[in-house]
Amino acid sequence: MSRSRAGFVSIASTLTVIALGVAGCSTTDEGTVDPSADNSPGQLSVEVIEVYDHDGGAFTQGLEIDGERLYESTGRVGESWVRSTQFDGAPVSGPEIARAELAPPLFGEGITVIGDVLWQLTWKNGVAIARDKDTLTEQGRFPLTTEGWGICALENRLVTSDGTSTLMFRDPDTFAVTDSVVVTRGGQPVGDLNELECADDGTIYANVWQTDTIVAIDPADGQVSSVIDASLLRNRLDTGGAATPVDVLNGIAQIPGTDRFLLTGKYWPQIFEVRFVE
Repeated sequence: MSRSRAGFVSIASTLTVIALGVAGCSTTDEGTVDPSADNSPGQLSVEVIEVYDHDGGAFTQGLEIDGERLYESTGRVGESWVRSTQFDGAPVSGPEIARAELAPPLFGEGITVIGDVLWQLTWKNGVAIARDKDTLTEQGRFPLTTEGWGICALENRLVTSDGTSTLMFRDPDTFAVTDSVVVTRGGQPVGDLNELECADDGTIYANVWQTDTIVAIDPADGQVSSVIDASLLRNRLDTGGAATPVDVLNGIAQIPGTDRFLLTGKYWPQIFEVRFVE
């Protein structure tokens, strides 16, 4: 299979065994998350609270809420951008507050905000970009020696994923790697970790590429504490006959101070406000 990340359109809506180490797609030999296993972590689903319109032309790579701003980034060469819009407890469709385009050959990936800086990853371009969070003006570029997939901010650290089972912790000023952890479930590595969200309670949530699954991770030891099946969201999508077919689930942002999250995907015409429930 191609590693272009742009051609996965058909995903099974009901997942019994979630493959996280697909041959030819993963950069390492990874384990699987099997919800039926006796020693499996907590099994959760999503409760839809509200549904909002979303740009169906956005190949979403990152989603982030900071104060009264909702940030989103997209990928694909020549189509990558990052933008901010108003957030007042719900996504607001309206004029963009700020926007920055990534010139080819850059392929945009995940984003996060820490302090006054918005960090944006690129996929295979070998750089991470630091931006002013208000204007999205580029402030600097920093070396990225792995592929760039997801990023989130955990207290005074950045956390990044590269499509394997390893999460890297980075200095928010220099972007240097300070530590790492292998994400495991039942002693087996969990691969294809993609978009990340660092929640208020310190849990790291990760979209698992090519699936409708999110895993909750303890950053202290990398263990998966719960597996969230978000496949029902795909059944709730209203494409309205759009020419561009929906792609994978990607984009997760906690609404700060609440137990609710915004979830969307690549080319998804809706964004969902959800809770994670048993």
